[in-house]
Amino acid sequence: MLTNEIIKYIDASVLCWLATSSEHNVPNVSPKEAFTYYEDSHIIVANIASPQTVENIKQNQNVCISFIDVFVQKGYQLKGKARILEVNDPGFVEREVLLLKLIGNKFPFSSITDIKIETVKPIIAPKYFLYPETTERDQIESAIKSYGISMEKPE
Repeated sequence: MLTNEIIKYIDASVLCWLATSSEHNVPNVSPKEAFTYYEDSHIIVANIASPQTVENIKQNQNVCISFIDVFVQKGYQLKGKARILEVNDPGFVEREVLLLKLIGNKFPFSSITDIKIETVKPIIAPKYFLYPETTERDQIESAIKSYGISMEKPE
């Protein structure tokens, strides 16, 4: 389910957005900094400062996670079922190792959100549809300008 293309966007994304909902259908969207893929159908997220996310998943396993390359303005929206893994749960340690490779000891966490992916949908900026001649290079140049990024090396 997680193709090389999807993995490329996961690896290129600095943040992802995890959407959850309480048992009373109150939505919550939270940025996540420590995330990666596990096997070919799971996304794992370190629960660093995520009390609402964790509480919602315990009440309602349905989640949506999205990530984009902000320069190319493409990415993916993945939906599935989440579960919270605690330190003593089977599978925690092998997932923890992958997350620690990303963040080291920068952010302590004692639980992991493990999402079993059920559906995948690409995210593509509307400009690609409205102006079919738009290239990824055009989008990158536009993003660099919009974000005020200087490509010059400091002296």
